Amino acid sequence: MKRGIALLLTIFFTTTILHAQEVEKTSAKESILSKPSRDFVMLQFTYEGWNKPDSIRTTGFGRGFNGYICYDFPIAKSNFSFAAGIGIGTSNIYLDKQEIALNDTGSSAQARFIPQTMDYKKYKVTAAYLEAPFELRFFGNKENRNRGFKAAIGLRIGTLVGAHTKGRRSVDGTKIIDKEDSRRFLENWRFAGTVRIGWGNVTLLGTYNLNNMYKANAGPPITPYSLGICISGL
Repeated sequence: MKRGIALLLTIFFTTTILHAQEVEKTSAKESILSKPSRDFVMLQFTYEGWNKPDSIRTTGFGRGFNGYICYDFPIAKSNFSFAAGIGIGTSNIYLDKQEIALNDTGSSAQARFIPQTMDYKKYKVTAAYLEAPFELRFFGNKENRNRGFKAAIGLRIGTLVGAHTKGRRSVDGTKIIDKEDSRRFLENWRFAGTVRIGWGNVTLLGTYNLNNMYKANAGPPITPYSLGICISGL
């Protein structure tokens, strides 16, 4: 009798310990899965374009890159969150048989798009911004945001940190690069609406500037936009 009771107690405590261990393992797995990706890092590769007058001609594939570090704030227990971040944004546009004259003086000085004065093989306009993206995000799978449908709308605010034009030409077989650094006529700030939609860590991206590229009366009315992909995670 005593041996039977001892055996039953042994089986009971052994089963209880094994069950507790399984619960701990399961809880650990659930804990890992319940820590969703917050899209802490966003890397964006874009096609860059201009909404512009017909007199301005662009060519080739304008390209851009944006890199951001974001912090995500879940909204209660919903599938929505708000995110804010910091990073850089760059834009490169190629002109077709044109260049930008930046040497105007006087009160009516402005950036002028004129026919090429040199035989440039490529003529590029580049701008770089320090930016802060803000997004309202939706995650179809809030337990694991690396999977499932996701979408976001937001606003990107950037301050101009650098801009230049670069023309490539050759003279008697010698390659020459004409580069001019100037932020003179450009707006110091850019504001752009953004939208992302996709699945898992990859989303399609669209942006459209809410203000012109040039200051008032300092250049033609050009509104930049971009289309591309965004890779996010962590």
